[in-house]
This record gives sequence, C-alpha cells and structure tokens, in this order.
Amino acid sequence: MRKADNMHARDYLVIDLEATCDDKGAVPKREMEIIEIGAVLVDGEIFEPIAEFQRFVRPLRHPKLTPFCTRLTSITQAEVDAAQTFPAVLTELREFMAGSEAVFASWGKYDHMQFRQDAAFHGVKLPFRGQHLNIKEAFSAAVGTTKRFGMAGALRRLGLPLEGTHHRGIDDARNIARILPYAVGAQVIPG
Repeated sequence: MRKADNMHARDYLVIDLEATCDDKGAVPKREMEIIEIGAVLVDGEIFEPIAEFQRFVRPLRHPKLTPFCTRLTSITQAEVDAAQTFPAVLTELREFMAGSEAVFASWGKYDHMQFRQDAAFHGVKLPFRGQHLNIKEAFSAAVGTTKRFGMAGALRRLGLPLEGTHHRGIDDARNIARILPYAVGAQVIPG
C-alpha cells in the first residue's frame, strides 16, 4: 500500500457518517449531528485502501443518544461522551487529509449535506475542495438503471458480502470503498 502522504488527485476519500437520530421525532433532521466519521482513503489507480480514519464525535444539540440511535448504530453514550466535539475532530480529519486532493465520495447525498449542516452550526470550514462523488448515483448509472440501490443492496448485486456492522461509519465506509471501483468503471459489474 502507498503511504498516505503520497496521495494524488485521483484518490478517493470514502466517508460514511453516523448522526444523532430518533424514530419518534425527538431529533429533528435539521438538528441531527455527526456522532461518527468513518473514512477510507482509496488509491485511485489500483482501488486499494491506503489509510483509514475513524472518530466518534460528541454532539451538542442533543447530547443524549436516543435508544433508537444506539440500536441503529451500536454507538454507545459512553463513546460519544468521551469524544471531542465536531471542530476538534474536523481538525484531525484535516490533518489526516494533509496534502491530499482526494475526491470526497459517499453513498448518496446525506453525508455531504450532514457535513455542511454541522460545519454551519459550528462555524467551521470543511476540508474538502467542493468536489463530491455520489457513489450511489454513479453505481446506478454503471448498472444502467434509475433504481437507487441501498449500500447493502449494491453489495448483493455485486455478489459481495456486507462486512462489519451496518450503520457503523467505519464499516460502512469500508464496504462503500469496495463498491467504488464498480461505480467509476474501474471494474466490470457482474452480469
């Protein structure tokens, strides 16, 4: 594997976020906050992971996780209580990305929008250059359908098992990174 400090513009930073949530409306969508950032830096030439970043984030608006959120993500109250706030974790992500012009990539628009929402709330600037690859849309286009697959459905379509815990940022980022080469045409989607 290449070292993270030798990145180039063709690399991809695959990110998956988990955020505060509730199935009964206790956490409005506009008040959701990131509680985990999972990222896999992928070499854009050979589509292999170069490095990983995973941090929990302490939420401020709704600091107590709902039972639904804990069940969905398996993230515990103790993990977020011990975490730093978004600005500090974003500084760590920026350091992780130092020198990188990697394309920010995620499954759908949610992660991009959630990052923007948290950055606005905290008054901080995101480390991305504005370019975002929606792997969900790219995968549907590569398959030749308008159907929008969920991440687990895309893995099934490719004949790949879901690895790790679904709805954990780092595990989902790893799984999405496995889909990436098919979405950008670097590997052929099985018939």
